[in-house]
Amino acid sequence: MFRRGSSIGLFGRFGRSEDLRRLDEALRALDVHPMTVKEAVKLAAIRLMRDAEGRDDPSPGAYGPAAEIVAYCMMGPDPFAHANGEAALARVERRVERALDHPDALDASLVLLAMTSGIISPEVVEKFGLEAE
Repeated sequence: MFRRGSSIGLFGRFGRSEDLRRLDEALRALDVHPMTVKEAVKLAAIRLMRDAEGRDDPSPGAYGPAAEIVAYCMMGPDPFAHANGEAALARVERRVERALDHPDALDASLVLLAMTSGIISPEVVEKFGLEAE
């Protein structure tokens, strides 16, 4: 079976793939401009979502939660709370805490992606005592 890949477009001639557009929309909804997230990070995040779901394309409901982890890791706790509210902050921090106990989970993979790509906020690293092994 052929697996369709994500496309970032080419010279404005070919459009971005639907999965990248959905992730961009999810990031924008969390007050993260998609241009501030490296394309390689977005492509890797989509690949992680596909692998976690065992599907060729992530389900429509997968983009928001994945973007939430990426946005939190990039922004840090205070800016994330300011943009998205205390309830969203508490929810995403619970997810990061659970990810530390479940290293094979999608959330853990997204946090590791943020760390290894250098987009993670130092406040998040300090708050959770994160380190890449």
